[in-house]
Amino acid sequence: MTSRLEELLSKRGRILADGATGTNLFEMGLLSGDAPELWNATEPDKIRSLHQRFVDAGADIILTNSFGCNRRRLALHKYEARTRELNRLAAQHARAVAEAAGRPVIVAGSVGPTGDLLIPLGPLSEDEAVEVFVEQIEGLKEGGADLVWIETMSAIEEMRAAARATTKVGMPFAVTATFDTAGRTMMGATPEAVATFLQNLRPAPVAIGANCGVGASDLIYSVMQITEAVPDAVVIAKGNCGIPKFVGEKVEYTGTPAVMAEYACLALDAGARIVGGCCGTSPGHLAAMRRALDTHHLGPRPDVARIIECIGPLAAPPPDAGAEPAKRRGGRRRAVEAPRPNAGRMLPTAS
Repeated sequence: MTSRLEELLSKRGRILADGATGTNLFEMGLLSGDAPELWNATEPDKIRSLHQRFVDAGADIILTNSFGCNRRRLALHKYEARTRELNRLAAQHARAVAEAAGRPVIVAGSVGPTGDLLIPLGPLSEDEAVEVFVEQIEGLKEGGADLVWIETMSAIEEMRAAARATTKVGMPFAVTATFDTAGRTMMGATPEAVATFLQNLRPAPVAIGANCGVGASDLIYSVMQITEAVPDAVVIAKGNCGIPKFVGEKVEYTGTPAVMAEYACLALDAGARIVGGCCGTSPGHLAAMRRALDTHHLGPRPDVARIIECIGPLAAPPPDAGAEPAKRRGGRRRAVEAPRPNAGRMLPTAS
């Protein structure tokens, strides 16, 4: 059966995913240490407002406020008994905005990592992880999600567990990994290895790609490696809004709307067909990306020199990129990797 995402891609060719959840929720009053998922129950108007702002900016895909909404993460706040409810509400809020849009808008159920390492490095078996994800995904399905959006993954085994869970629930899915450690995931997987593994899953994801990480330039380089490894795949690019930096005690992102528009064009030239923003990406940034996607004529496949020229140096390039890392600035500014930024979506410490 063809998913709604595949149907929209066949009509549009290129589509826009939304921006950050976590960093935008902070701007709307979320406090560090609070569980963003609880806002699905306590602040529904704010959650719907953020979805609406992304739709107004031109998003074709909106991700639910459910990135960390699994019982392992919710247990940190003693909300694990509300896992299914909070996921259902997350999907319902996005579904309501999508249905009122007057055009096709896809609701993607955001599913992030469990927060635990899998055996033998951690306490969680793959089968246990599958059950954790099943509970979350059942709630998203009940709430009306069109597909499951497995994101910010680092371990092959956890990607497989989430994919198995999605298949058990009977939903299509997309998967994006985060290549934030010199061009690899935190667990050492390269973009080529992740892409090849995902394309060999049965059923295969409807789309694969990269999200979050250490900057838009680095993400474009990862996307290039993915599209080279699996040229027939539908590829997602959902990069951070520039590079995260500490200014005093606050994390800020260097990307302007103009930079993110350039990033969107580079992502298309690199072979991505779904482009969005991650940490730091506001509706204003997304509107500039929408205009870029609608007007850009495909150019030659970019190389590192062009990436640097258009949107700046790679923050943590892999050795084979042939690029120097972005220089750190003096004073109280220092380049950082957003700590387990997880798509700027669900962890208060992420944004």
